[in-house]
Amino acid sequence: MEKEKDMPPTPKKSSPPCWSPTEEDLAQLRVLGISQTRIRRQIALLQGARHHRHLDRPCTRGDGIHRLSRVEARSLVPLQEEGAREGRFLKFVPASGAASRMFEALHHYQRQTEMPLIRQIRQRAARGGRRAEVVIRFLEEWDRFPFSQDLKEKLLAEGLTLSRLVQGDRWRKVLTLLLTDQGLNYRALPKALMKFHRYPEGCRSALEEHLVEAAAIVRDGQGRIPIHFTISPEHEPLFREHLATVKPRHEERFGARFAIGFSHQHRSTDTIALDLEGRPLREADGRLHLRPGGHGALLFNLNRLNGDLVYLKNIDNVVPDHLQRVTVDWKKILGGYLIQTQRRVNLLLERLAKKRITLKDLEAGLDFLREVLAVCEPPEFRKWPGERRREFLFQKLNRPLRVCGVVRNQGEPGGGPFWVRGRDGSLTLQIVESAQVDPESETQRDIWRRATHFNPVDLVCALRDFRGRPFDLRRYVDPEAVFISRKSKDGLDLKALELPGLWNGAMADWNTLFLEVPLETFNPVKTVLDLLRPEHQPPK
Repeated sequence: MEKEKDMPPTPKKSSPPCWSPTEEDLAQLRVLGISQTRIRRQIALLQGARHHRHLDRPCTRGDGIHRLSRVEARSLVPLQEEGAREGRFLKFVPASGAASRMFEALHHYQRQTEMPLIRQIRQRAARGGRRAEVVIRFLEEWDRFPFSQDLKEKLLAEGLTLSRLVQGDRWRKVLTLLLTDQGLNYRALPKALMKFHRYPEGCRSALEEHLVEAAAIVRDGQGRIPIHFTISPEHEPLFREHLATVKPRHEERFGARFAIGFSHQHRSTDTIALDLEGRPLREADGRLHLRPGGHGALLFNLNRLNGDLVYLKNIDNVVPDHLQRVTVDWKKILGGYLIQTQRRVNLLLERLAKKRITLKDLEAGLDFLREVLAVCEPPEFRKWPGERRREFLFQKLNRPLRVCGVVRNQGEPGGGPFWVRGRDGSLTLQIVESAQVDPESETQRDIWRRATHFNPVDLVCALRDFRGRPFDLRRYVDPEAVFISRKSKDGLDLKALELPGLWNGAMADWNTLFLEVPLETFNPVKTVLDLLRPEHQPPK
């Protein structure tokens, strides 16, 4: 039986990186803006011990997760609306992902050399075959998808109908026209530009729905609606073309103007990969094989915005107009909660910044740190001289602040809120992904299974200090909270490293508040069949 651990294990020292950079390596890295030191650190992380979080317990209502009364929630809305009018808010949406994962099951069959008959697919579906179930439901309910009219037009252009193709067991043609450049090319399309919702006047993309939501929550007093998308460089022309079509319509509708920014995941955030012998992987021409650093790399983009108060939300978590009220209300509540907390933090920091402070000021700061931000002082804190106590409180309060909406756990894949014990024994509030949990520890797996809440990626962040200066967000990253996974390239197995996740290790040293929000605010589209859920269908 495993012995309970009070402290996380100290990582084993890694073997020296087996990399002697060539002149070509150094030239490649200089072009990308990557230092030797960073590559050596990444190699050490890949060669070292597993980088798991040490879970102490799940966050629950009253123990790390705040649950507001209706009166409290309503009182926060005017704070957010005042902040929006002042131009303090910005919406930040990671939107670089392609829709390929949505269509994985359909693509599996579309690329097969020998296509099974429909009756065979039905048999597989009856036996519980997941991909077969997706295909059957897609073919049976295809007219309910918002892109069905576009697909129908592609079929008619070739003198075809879906029913005739299905009856003749030529149904692969439907998938080809949907997924490839012979038709709609949806598998290569950014998810942001896919049609998500159907309206009487036409269909809207996920990106459009984010514009509509932004108009409701970040519009300032001058009618300006700031929103920033991170996108892939190769997709930027598609984004600009789409916005040129849809933006004027929504600006006229809202009597406002969108201030839309784009940025790309910077190549300086790419990471090294190792073969299974621990050597850096190389391309056929000898160059180092570098991989995108994952969504944690977007901290670079967020940092460069120099924003004040920033909403952060995934591209696929949107709802149509008739369900938007709950989402907008809770966005405002989250924003108001952030402003309320930030005001209290800033008031304490103003006092602590003075050369002369009272014992009452120290006690007020300590109480707030414990009771509101769930940060505990070291055991020897009371023995410290007053100046050292002041410095400790100031340093703990003067950092980025985030309010994270969390929903009741419904079995969705992804992370959740936990109390995490650091190497120094301290407890902090963190969002933890399953890949960060030690799979060999039954104790840790049991804590993971007892989680009551889920992270829907519904954050609002305060990125400036009490004097209005932008924080350097790079200072508050846990560099060891990386994700290490097995991948393959050209038939070779490799170890890949992703940077600390944007809302995981990249924000590990932020002050964090978890606030329970209704499940109705979480409506992701991870597979194509999610578009058939009632929340993504027109009202009856």
